[in-house]
Amino acid sequence: MIFRNARLIFPDGIREGLEIVTQHGKIVEIRQQTKAPANDVVDVDGNYLAPGFVDLHVHGAIGRDTMEASAEAFRAICDYHASGGTTSLLLTTATAPIDAIVDVLKAVRDCRSTIPQIAGVHIEGPFISKTKHGAQRAEFVQNPTPEVVGRLLDYTDVIKRITIAPELPGALEAIENFHARKVSVSGGHSNAWDDEARSGFAHGMRSVTHTFNCMSSARRRGIDRVAGLLEFALSESEILCELIADGHHVSATLMKMLYRAKGAAGICLVTDATAGAGLVDGSQFSLFGNECVLEAGVCLLADHSALAGSAARMTDLVRTLVDDVGLPLSEAITMATDNPARAIGLETKARVAVGAEADLVVLSSELEVLRTFAGGKEIWSL
Repeated sequence: MIFRNARLIFPDGIREGLEIVTQHGKIVEIRQQTKAPANDVVDVDGNYLAPGFVDLHVHGAIGRDTMEASAEAFRAICDYHASGGTTSLLLTTATAPIDAIVDVLKAVRDCRSTIPQIAGVHIEGPFISKTKHGAQRAEFVQNPTPEVVGRLLDYTDVIKRITIAPELPGALEAIENFHARKVSVSGGHSNAWDDEARSGFAHGMRSVTHTFNCMSSARRRGIDRVAGLLEFALSESEILCELIADGHHVSATLMKMLYRAKGAAGICLVTDATAGAGLVDGSQFSLFGNECVLEAGVCLLADHSALAGSAARMTDLVRTLVDDVGLPLSEAITMATDNPARAIGLETKARVAVGAEADLVVLSSELEVLRTFAGGKEIWSL
């Protein structure tokens, strides 16, 4: 298959006059555009061609939730997010009894070979702070005891990312154990002080979950003003910061501040999409037993006490960074592709490069997704 007449998006800019040749689901050549006849030509018609997006944090879509632990739900979630250009995602759990989380892990292990977009699972909770639980159910929050952590360590072939509040009893040992098994550990839903965050980093925590949301920030401890997890993440160059750039979780000014602190290489766009994504306004849905509603495109707990994830797709986040924050398109795309892929070790994904998998997304000038390809096969079109 040959992709022609495209504006190719690379990390360092946008180039025209090139075409991509794919075979057996891989990019085998990037060359000057030709007029050579071919049976399988995708005419991009002057639109953008970018690597497929990688979303590290997806709870659901169109009324379906990861916690259903079914291939049918997983497929529906993946199909919907393909409409936003996502070709790889981490199905993300909610804070729940450990048996329910293990059910998800078993279901993913059984079906991931048949749903190519599934890159693994992100465990978000139950190892979080009760004071920063957000839309998660506080009654299921627990400390990362060796027994419970041990059950999850049996599934590190499936678990690619886990959110842990580093200040919890047992957290440092858990962080070290997951990190040693190449699971990306992210600090989040946390009320940590600066020293607790630094201890998490010393034991293997290398990112933070939905920056600015459900995390501690600078406050007084005795006579001193002390940083929290937010300021630690902003100051530490090796920490990658998740960002829900939907325009509701984080304002444009805060997004610009994060960009100034971390640069394009330090930010991973995530949707944190819940089951309300793709539904019509007024729809009701559940986040593992918490009743939620979609209003004006925003997912909320039914009592309006907190945001309940987002209704966004990855392309919506890219558009927000370009239109509202003023970032270069190539950098916004890097935050949706190379950075998250690097965070979870997807070495052959999310790059326009020879040898990479042919996961590609065609974007209009308005950054609407026109076509999505995974492994060279079209999985969505407008």
